[in-house]
Amino acid sequence: MRALTFSVYGPANVLEVTDVPEPHAGPGRVRVSVRASGVTPADCRLRAGRLRTMMPVPLPHVLGVDAAGVVDEVGPGVTGVRVGDAVFGIVDLAELGGANAEYAVLATWAPKPDALTWEQAAAAANIETAARALDRLKADAGTVLLIEGAAGGVGTVAVQLAAARGATVIGTASSRNHAFVAELGAIPITYGPGTAERVGALELGGVDAVLDCAGSGSLPDLVDLAESPDRVVTIADLNAARYGVHLSRSAGPDADPQAVDGLAEAAALAQQGRFTVPLAAAFALEDAAAAHLLSETGHARGKIALTP
Repeated sequence: MRALTFSVYGPANVLEVTDVPEPHAGPGRVRVSVRASGVTPADCRLRAGRLRTMMPVPLPHVLGVDAAGVVDEVGPGVTGVRVGDAVFGIVDLAELGGANAEYAVLATWAPKPDALTWEQAAAAANIETAARALDRLKADAGTVLLIEGAAGGVGTVAVQLAAARGATVIGTASSRNHAFVAELGAIPITYGPGTAERVGALELGGVDAVLDCAGSGSLPDLVDLAESPDRVVTIADLNAARYGVHLSRSAGPDADPQAVDGLAEAAALAQQGRFTVPLAAAFALEDAAAAHLLSETGHARGKIALTP
């Protein structure tokens, strides 16, 4: 099958589409014929070699952790899904890839809502990440939540899930993205120095919790704003421990039985017209280098998808 791989660590131009053996659905897994798969910042860091010490992978390596497609194999022990069903989900994250291909084996999945296109549904990792972080922060009704990086792939999802749960959401973004962030359900403010003053001007009585989706080095200021590192979660700043902040990273859907709950939550909201996945861009698998370059700018507005 055709798959997006890299054989050496390096810039985006080390990516290539090659023929690799087809994977098959083992126990508790389903295989899908991929209609679209996702690109995440972690894929770019992995390809560049920034994670090679903590997350070594055998080379060549197939990238991608989330995909949407049609089930064509059902592994032993799997119930509630049949060949021909449209689903979206996540690979076994212990394998750190496998989704940017013609076929992918999913460890966690949910029925694909009709309200999302294939490309939008290739955002399962963003949804799972956002839901996991919001659960840890207990961001629900009555919570004032600040999301740093509200216009990105995870941020756009987190804004909508938090707002649907009843939280008051403040989202940092560049000025050009303020109207976009407001449409998603957040009160937009500009990111950067002076965030505390801008939050104070909203007169909401302070911030109960902070989710950092940007990893831009703002954790010290965010901890001060929240008044405790226990009230801050980051998904992107690898220096989190230095400030006593929890770095939320999935150990794989098998270790997180609630992962599927986040996907089902988003799917139900999408069917109700209360959730969408903003799509920054979609590229053919052969143009994955351009997708990675867009992700690495840090300014993609929403999800980046690949089509096989």
